[in-house]
Amino acid sequence: MGVGKTTTCKALKRRLAPCAFLDGDWCWDMEPFQVTWETKALVQENIAFMLGQFLSCSAFENVLFCWVLHQWEITEALLQRLPLEGVQVRTFSLMARPETLRAHLEKDVKAGLRTWDVVDRSLARLPLYDALPTEKLWVDGLTPEETAERLWKML
Repeated sequence: MGVGKTTTCKALKRRLAPCAFLDGDWCWDMEPFQVTWETKALVQENIAFMLGQFLSCSAFENVLFCWVLHQWEITEALLQRLPLEGVQVRTFSLMARPETLRAHLEKDVKAGLRTWDVVDRSLARLPLYDALPTEKLWVDGLTPEETAERLWKML
């Protein structure tokens, strides 16, 4: 959370056109925000459905998806539900030092975009990303546009 996934994907989408973009948070937008077995299942079903639709549509050469995926089991479960015949899947983790992530999140909190509890939760999850079998991109000191440019060059 707070590393710049959404803004980076929006910038990368322009470079990868024709491209569709789905942010997993769009499937998780509810008031009040509730994390229960039922809402988790609902969100995962919505994501799988929408991603599957994008992947099956011939209008798009590329499909971008971002979400907080701190456990590989979440990614694996999602991939198992998608129509991946003829699809090349690349997984990336945007990485940041704790001080960079804290600065991003505190800025969002002050702007009213997040609550304070997100800072400690996000910092606690940082070590989990090192263990993921994903391609890593360190974003410290990069703007989302620069991050998108680097990802585009990695593709």
